[in-house]
Amino acid sequence: MTIAALFEFKPSARRVILPAIAALMILTAPPAVHAGVTAFKQAVAEGAARDDGLAAHYRASGYDAIWTGQDEAGRARRQALLQAIEAAPAHGLPATRYDAPGLLAMMRAARTPRDLGQVEIEMSRVFLRIAHDMQTGILTPSSVDSNIVRDVPVRSAEELLAAFTATNPAGFFRALPPTSGEYARLMREKTRLEGLLVTGGWGLAVPAGSLAPGQSGPDVVALRNRLMRMGYLQRTSSASYDISMQQAVQQFQAAHGLVPDGTAGGSTMSEINKPVSERLPMIHVAMERERWLNMPRGKRHILVNLADFSARIMDDDRLTFETRAVIGKNAPGQRSPEFSDEMEYLEVNPVWNVPRSITVKEYLPQMQRNRGAAGHLRLYNSRGQQVNRANVNFRAYNARNFPFDLKQPPSSRNALGLVKFMFPNKYNIYLHDTPSKSLFERNVRAFSHGCIRLQDPFDFAYELLSRQEADPKAYFDRIRDSGRQTRIELKQKIPVHIIYRTATVPAKGPVQYRDDIYGRDGRIWDALQKAGVSLPSVQG
Repeated sequence: MTIAALFEFKPSARRVILPAIAALMILTAPPAVHAGVTAFKQAVAEGAARDDGLAAHYRASGYDAIWTGQDEAGRARRQALLQAIEAAPAHGLPATRYDAPGLLAMMRAARTPRDLGQVEIEMSRVFLRIAHDMQTGILTPSSVDSNIVRDVPVRSAEELLAAFTATNPAGFFRALPPTSGEYARLMREKTRLEGLLVTGGWGLAVPAGSLAPGQSGPDVVALRNRLMRMGYLQRTSSASYDISMQQAVQQFQAAHGLVPDGTAGGSTMSEINKPVSERLPMIHVAMERERWLNMPRGKRHILVNLADFSARIMDDDRLTFETRAVIGKNAPGQRSPEFSDEMEYLEVNPVWNVPRSITVKEYLPQMQRNRGAAGHLRLYNSRGQQVNRANVNFRAYNARNFPFDLKQPPSSRNALGLVKFMFPNKYNIYLHDTPSKSLFERNVRAFSHGCIRLQDPFDFAYELLSRQEADPKAYFDRIRDSGRQTRIELKQKIPVHIIYRTATVPAKGPVQYRDDIYGRDGRIWDALQKAGVSLPSVQG
């Protein structure tokens, strides 16, 4: 068999390869592959030497071919790889990143067994790149933002190659992307928005800065037309801001995290006028984020969406309980991080051990001015003994040498409220109650030092305990009302996923968009563009 024959495809298979590159698949080089087994293996060994994972796989397999074999398996693997490259844009991945034309040109130019060995390694490199990108994303989260500290389930080169060679090639690629319903819905929404983008989007922006029920005129018509194009308003010829338009505006506001008052004020109009070209990158970023979380989330899990200021308990991917949340301030050192862990216990009537950073940055200066300041906090030495403030010269210390700890005893005025939900982690982040209930009435709720405050912590606790207590409410309330600091172990740990999604696609209802309060998604989109991701060209 000639090298050319290795890369021929059956007519039925050729139809699914990119038309522009399908013609390159038939090679014309005459040398026989079997004549240079040693040269082929030497080329593979040399090419793989730069990558430990590649080298380990080929060394273990005796440098046998994965892609350039003469058998049907080799043909099926080549076809599956090229089909995966063709499908990459549907996942928001840039096909240019995998350079199928270059790869095919390299195949066509192969004349010797050594050339074939170089093709073998290049195909493996392309395979590893697209496999990683499809399964766990293009980017390394922490390199984009230091507060995205998620452990992405990246598989090693050895693991990917071993799994691929042991299974059906096409099936392997189908199993790589996230299997969540959210990812599938994001893919569909990406396709829909791409179609809108190239055909004019949602039409002309609304000229008015604000509009209210009862108004009429050209600006109201412009708002009507845009709402119809966006799917919030049924087709109508009305030129007035009537009840139907008011309801449509309310639905739009609810889908964009705005107060649903039905009046198109400045904030609402700003969101209405955002073009498809601003929404589509949010979908791309959400898909990349979904790939970072491509792992089992737990039949029961807790989902905290920082961008939505919400905390949810999910069972089999269905919402069981939801409450409002307050997240970290948009300030250095206070933004809530993104990561996953497991909730292990509840602490009822907790003591607040004031973090060192808060102690020396906020409370020490107050006590230096007035030793009685922050009187709700107690002072302890390194031996855990309470210290009388009257015996301390606070001005003798600074942030580096202050030798005391501050603690707040259990009470309804405790900064942690009456319960905290613990998933011990090195970031010292947890969910908790709060005495500052009024903050939950705000639309934007970024006020904490990083931890997540819950509006309905007791109901949250009842639901968590419902799997292990016959009467979770009575059980929890009895412990809470005792006033004693008490730890309740969860008999089964519950995964906690702290995420940041400015775009989500629910199974029912409109796409949900939220502001990028920490600016993280903007940085992710910039990084994706640098990696080759782009939007379709807009047609005139």
